[in-house]
Amino acid sequence: MILDILSSSCPLLLCSMGALFSDFAGILAIFLEGLISFSAYLMFFFTTTCNSPISGFILTCISSVMAVFIFSLIIEKSKANPFIAATAINLFFSALPSFFSSITYGTRGVLYNETFVFNPLSTKVFTLIITALFIAVSFLFLKKTKYGLYIRITGTDSNVLVAKGVNPLYCRVGAWCAAGFFASTAGCFLAMRVSSFVPNISSGRGWMALAAVYLGKKNPVRIIIAVVIFCAADFFAANIQNFIPQMPASVLLSLPYLIVILMIALGKK
Repeated sequence: MILDILSSSCPLLLCSMGALFSDFAGILAIFLEGLISFSAYLMFFFTTTCNSPISGFILTCISSVMAVFIFSLIIEKSKANPFIAATAINLFFSALPSFFSSITYGTRGVLYNETFVFNPLSTKVFTLIITALFIAVSFLFLKKTKYGLYIRITGTDSNVLVAKGVNPLYCRVGAWCAAGFFASTAGCFLAMRVSSFVPNISSGRGWMALAAVYLGKKNPVRIIIAVVIFCAADFFAANIQNFIPQMPASVLLSLPYLIVILMIALGKK
């Protein structure tokens, strides 16, 4: 049970870390939700095309980060509103899986292939190890390196960076690329967990990641705790009917989000 909860929290933990990078830089990555689903599709497409999960993962991450990099440069150069632009990018990413799926596979539904099958237990352990590694490296980067410090003060004290001769533009672009990488990894992990691509596979994780950053008050440890609590509630909501059959399905579906609302209310006190 503990392994199930922790492994199910991996995609959300990764997205939350990406959201944290972007929040520090002052340009919240609202596009996470759409990019997760698009990356899950790319993971399926590249893996089945190359017949290699490793190649699929690498190509997916490169493609997603490059797309985010290009968009971020356009936004910076055009001085567009980052909030509105990120919202538009999210809609764009959300539409791409359906578009490409209809062209390449002739369907907008679930995609399955015999070459895209992963052992459930191995996948859970693998995603948990990789997530822990990525989070640890990110934590050390933000806290112990000067470049991490630059990103942490970009959103609040960018004038300090200018005084030091550092262009905040690079920090903002870097933060968005980091968010793109984490969202891409989360999408890959979600596709691997179900051994297929499912439309809207992100299931709100991008938005929950943004909420987790708010709940954790930009503290990585608090963010991890918030994510694990949400995923534990989601796990129990999915399995509690085995013990309480009379529990209405509507209550079960809303339970994780009720927990989040409660956490937000308590966090304000």
